[in-house]
Amino acid sequence: MTDTLAGSPVLAEVLGDALPQLELFHKKLEDEGEPRGLIGPRDVDIIWERHILNSAAIVPYVRKSTAGAKFKTIADVGSGGGFPGIVAAACLPDHQFTLIEPMERRVEWLTECVELMNLTNVTIVRGRSDEVIAQVRKHKIHPFAVVTCRAVAPMTKLSGWTLPLLKPSGQLIALKGRSAQVELEKAADQIKRFGGRNARVVEAQVGPDLEPTHVVIVDRR
Repeated sequence: MTDTLAGSPVLAEVLGDALPQLELFHKKLEDEGEPRGLIGPRDVDIIWERHILNSAAIVPYVRKSTAGAKFKTIADVGSGGGFPGIVAAACLPDHQFTLIEPMERRVEWLTECVELMNLTNVTIVRGRSDEVIAQVRKHKIHPFAVVTCRAVAPMTKLSGWTLPLLKPSGQLIALKGRSAQVELEKAADQIKRFGGRNARVVEAQVGPDLEPTHVVIVDRR
């Protein structure tokens, strides 16, 4: 089964210098992703578009958010198969990524991917985000410039799992589905309670002639 975007110039155009590393990631996903429960059987021939380019859609927003920041630190909550954390880390080698994932088998997968791709800017933390939030509150971990995530939970829950990880004026940048705006409206109280403001949905480009995706951005007060 061949990926529909295999050999497409779109890949180099969007992923640039990260393409060789992400080709390794793609091959590993193609070979092991479905049996290890990381992608569905219908995803195997659309890994580039559905998972890798979709994850890379947040990269310009992360770059803009950290422009001029001394510490370009990113926490990726519920990293799972590596979306968007592994992809974004390959695209942003000058940023430091902390991948937060509670499930042991997924932590194993993420560790294998980091080694395979030689990602020197990634730390993996096995745990839930509330455990990391507790470390931030005790000043054992510095708060992050950006928090990313994809398909983790609705914004009503996600607000409490992500916003407390951010430094003041940091940003949550989350990949979301078509119902993103509705989620924000339902979660308005939670966003406010956890120090978020100016929550908005942007349509993010995935690649030329590909369907765009939705990104939720929330500023931390």
